[in-house]
Amino acid sequence: MSGATSRLRNLTQHFLPACHAAPDSQDQVSHHFNRHTLSPTFFLPRAAAIEPDAQAIYHVTANNKVLRRSYIETADRARGFAYYIKKHGYKRIGILCPNTPAFLESIFGIGAAGAVNVAINYRLKAEDIAYIFDHSEVDVIVVDQEYVPLLDEFRKTHSQVPLIVDTDTDAIEGELSGPFDQAVLEGLQSDVASGSHGWEGLEAQTQNEDALMALSYTSGTTSRPKGVEYVHRSAYLATLANIIESGLNFHEGRCRYLWTLPMFHAMGWTFPWAVTAVRGTHYCLRKIDYPLIWKLLKEEGVTHYAAAPTVNTILCSSKEAAVLPTPVRVTVAASPPTPHLFEQMTKLNLHPVHVYGLTETYGPITKGYHLPSWDTLPTEEKYKKMARQGHGFLTSLPVRVIKTEVPEGTVIDVERNGKEIGEIVFVGNICARGYYKNAEETKKLFDGGVLHSGDLAVWHPDGAIQILDRAKDIIISGGENISSVALESMLATHPDILEAGVVAVPDSHWGERPKAFVTVQDGKQLEGNDVIDWAKNVSGISRFMVPREVEVVRELPKTSTGKIKKNVLRRWAKGTDRSLE
Repeated sequence: MSGATSRLRNLTQHFLPACHAAPDSQDQVSHHFNRHTLSPTFFLPRAAAIEPDAQAIYHVTANNKVLRRSYIETADRARGFAYYIKKHGYKRIGILCPNTPAFLESIFGIGAAGAVNVAINYRLKAEDIAYIFDHSEVDVIVVDQEYVPLLDEFRKTHSQVPLIVDTDTDAIEGELSGPFDQAVLEGLQSDVASGSHGWEGLEAQTQNEDALMALSYTSGTTSRPKGVEYVHRSAYLATLANIIESGLNFHEGRCRYLWTLPMFHAMGWTFPWAVTAVRGTHYCLRKIDYPLIWKLLKEEGVTHYAAAPTVNTILCSSKEAAVLPTPVRVTVAASPPTPHLFEQMTKLNLHPVHVYGLTETYGPITKGYHLPSWDTLPTEEKYKKMARQGHGFLTSLPVRVIKTEVPEGTVIDVERNGKEIGEIVFVGNICARGYYKNAEETKKLFDGGVLHSGDLAVWHPDGAIQILDRAKDIIISGGENISSVALESMLATHPDILEAGVVAVPDSHWGERPKAFVTVQDGKQLEGNDVIDWAKNVSGISRFMVPREVEVVRELPKTSTGKIKKNVLRRWAKGTDRSLE
């Protein structure tokens, strides 16, 4: 492995532009030396050059050992994996892993090799996993040892695609290490054999910032998963926005980021790059373990994490929950949170940074900015404002809400009155390029020259947007529009309810009406009729919104990122199938 001095010398070459053609005018000379291509892969060698001994990774391994790895060690391992990819000529690399060091190192190694990352959800069905890896044309897969059996279906027709198995232990060589560690070592040896070029021989500074760097697949709950195309430039700009909007860049010390969010989901909302850019510590978790999360919050001084409302709801109700001595900034997204949840979190010193976005926007693209004037408002009003989806990110253009009852391709803004309902749309730097090998769906996505979210919202006079529902989840009862999100938010204020999910069911008189499924706080008992009585007489819920049916269930079906699966709830409401899938 090369020394720190040579690493630093090699790194400086990345500040030079990729093109070395001779300029033919003074203007071009100026442009030539003042512009470089953008890729977030560059943040790892940069971090290792600035602070090589800083802790990059903390992880409890599959063999139950605490692994701590410095930035120079992490950078060297990513570099080794990059050279391994280049040596074998791989172009598309699948990842099927939980939040492990190997996953993080692969992200940077794949980028540095100029290859394409295809990280997918290990909670998908085997046939969906097979479809995605076939559709994306992967030629090698990094897979955690626990998830190798999930590839049986894919291997039936793609036996020629090699697997690089990660054993996720604290060993990097010897009996406990595995094929991933061997690949890293083989890559480092390949670099030495070819002249020890280090990072200079890789593409941390991409040659083409508009080139494809990752395919992030949608969940495919109602249709085949779609591969969202991510490019270097947009990933870089989304990363910068998340550094700023989530407050990762400390003036003193460094952030300690807890990986509760799956790295496979929209490339971890760009946080693998964002945390690395500020030389923060990645606290990697193989799975959501609430006692362990509280232990790390209390003992390791975790400063940041990102999680869906459902994760935060369960975290706040855990028996280990306690007011933390120092504030933790929590990036909350994936589904609309309730004001009640934000109040609960704040009391524990978990301070929500409310963001909203899609896989098609590299994760978060709006933020509910907390304004100082809100602190003088009544408590309920303050948290209602905090639960709005807010304004467009720093590196995006302003978010918009447009009319839906207009001809196809027509883009007209709704009134900013907090009442007129329309669809949220985006334009700007951090919109994905499109769907891989799917021109028809890409055209629909960008109909009228804007990226359509499919989410319905109102636009407030102060410019903030507020989601009401997905278009398909609005309940129209007797001519009244009922937002399932709003009703869920209201039901969650019941002192004994943990979570609520609401869907439409047929009604002979009103056309359709809401039905609620709720889970109950630990140690509490509740019947559906109790909730209905409370909704009618205590809650303040409008009469037309009160559900006639409330069913108490043990668990609500959720996606990997904590969104309630409304398609499954609709099936439950029909009484045909009670599986969680």
